[in-house]
Amino acid sequence: MTTKPVLGISGCLTGSAVRFDGGHKRMGFVMDELAEWVNFRPVCPEMAIGLPTPRPALRLTKTASGETQMRFSKAPHEDVTQKMADFAANYVPKMGDLCGFIVCAKSPSCGMERVRLYDEKGNAGRKEGVGLFTAALLEKWPWLPVEEDGRLHDAVLRENFVERVFALHELNTLRAQGLTRRALLDFHSRYKLQLLAHHQAGYREIGPFVASLHEWEDLDAFFEAYREKLMLILSKPASRKNHTNVLMHIQGYFRNQLNSRQRGELRDVILHYRDGLLPILAPLTLLKHYLAEYPDRYLMTQNYFDPYPDDLGLRLAVT
Repeated sequence: MTTKPVLGISGCLTGSAVRFDGGHKRMGFVMDELAEWVNFRPVCPEMAIGLPTPRPALRLTKTASGETQMRFSKAPHEDVTQKMADFAANYVPKMGDLCGFIVCAKSPSCGMERVRLYDEKGNAGRKEGVGLFTAALLEKWPWLPVEEDGRLHDAVLRENFVERVFALHELNTLRAQGLTRRALLDFHSRYKLQLLAHHQAGYREIGPFVASLHEWEDLDAFFEAYREKLMLILSKPASRKNHTNVLMHIQGYFRNQLNSRQRGELRDVILHYRDGLLPILAPLTLLKHYLAEYPDRYLMTQNYFDPYPDDLGLRLAVT
């Protein structure tokens, strides 16, 4: 892939001073590390509907009829719900080329979850709202990788998000180059071990679907159905247990090449990873060493070994 994935991002997370208080929430990992490997398309929905910075704080209000509105927190509590809905209705459909979106947590426009809801008297309620812009985004593109800045501090969620971004980018590139049955089958074959690490039941379910490809006349329709299934499986973070099963499976490919000492050493490294004593980078490095020494055509195609740039260091953590 020669082009970079394009990510949408809440403007304040890039360091732009667009927040209600005139500040920003620049995120180091995003701007100092991830930015080398992706292109960003920043947007501040609140600025986009014509609000200034600084500005009075906005909040989500749950009306007696059950409707969620976006209003200013101070009197006269102007309602800007329709302005935000109109902006989202115009902007969100143009985002089909994106490979992910990073939104600002707790924001009444961009929060992905647990945004505070207020009643019409201004009393604080439960944290169970979704920002209006992000709600429109998730409804229009349910398969798109979307994460909040706060959640990206979690090593497991960070790695999962980046992995999905690069998978979707490869899939989008495939479509841009012109869909063929062979290209779709080859793509799925490359992702088999990766899918197995994420969700075994999903892996077993998607296999027969891909096998039915010859029955589809419309490859675009197949692509859209496949994309939804693929991204759903990858959205489930890979567990140490599932990773261990995949690593043991890969180890089996070298049973005839390795001596008993090497097999024992490899098994110990995998089990130490399983027990949380080593990062997954340790068994993967050893397996890649043996793969270079004893090439296997199938394993060498597997995206599992390099699902995103190594320089991001996402496999260094003991999770």
